[in-house]
Amino acid sequence: MGAVTTTDNAQLNLLDLDSPLQGKVRGERSIMDYPLFSLAKKPQTEPQHYEIEGISIEIRPSGGGIATMYDKEIVLYAISHINARHRRGERVDNTVVFAAHDFFRATGVSRPSKRDYDRFQEALGRLQGTQIKTNIRTGNAGSKGWFSWFSEAVSTTRRMPDGSDQLEFVKVILCEWLYRAITRDREIYQYHDDYFRLSLYERRLYELAHCYAREDEHEMPIERFAQKIGSSATIKKLKNTLKEIEAEDRIPEYRVELRDIIEDQPAIDSLGRKRQKVRSVVVMRPRKSDTTPALAA
Repeated sequence: MGAVTTTDNAQLNLLDLDSPLQGKVRGERSIMDYPLFSLAKKPQTEPQHYEIEGISIEIRPSGGGIATMYDKEIVLYAISHINARHRRGERVDNTVVFAAHDFFRATGVSRPSKRDYDRFQEALGRLQGTQIKTNIRTGNAGSKGWFSWFSEAVSTTRRMPDGSDQLEFVKVILCEWLYRAITRDREIYQYHDDYFRLSLYERRLYELAHCYAREDEHEMPIERFAQKIGSSATIKKLKNTLKEIEAEDRIPEYRVELRDIIEDQPAIDSLGRKRQKVRSVVVMRPRKSDTTPALAA
């Protein structure tokens, strides 16, 4: 990822700038359903490998680590622009040119600081540098080998009177794997504005609920849930995190509950004693169901 000054830039033309995003930020189901971004707050510099029900995902870090859930905001913003052009029937390609200020406005940062702009630049580097290999098919086609979220990410800066550089606008080119998903699969979901105020784990919970619990309650074994969100925490620690999230109840559109279910058939331990067999599940349900009378069994 490079930065160029406005005067030296021949590729980025203000006339090509995508208009400020109108409406909600949107995401694509494949990148909501699977652990393609890091949940770690510190740079995750070790390669990651997930095997989930026949789906294989390998992730190689960039020099700054694996692209994070916070970095994902830029991908979502780019998806939203391409989707908006597609819905309007305009010419669509995998290039988005946008003003940094418009990105911050759409993601809930009303007065971005220098640190916000610095983090934005770092995020672009991780998104272009992180490499992914997966057998997830998009647009009825598979991808062999490795791809990055952005095949190109160029930012344009303006020199300020104090000698510092101010980020003005950005050009990103999405990978073909994601572009096919946006334009062919068309499983595009709207994100609630409050998504950008959530913690990393809350964001993953919101995305999974958006995939599985939009209309009705969905129950997921905690072991599968841990795989789906890409958590490296122990099950015990993950349970504690889920209990805190459940108590705070901040996730928009959905409620989340950690539920322990006692099996009808007790387990027999090595000494022949009967032990109650308990399994833990994560229950996600739409908030609108809170006011819907329960159906008779």
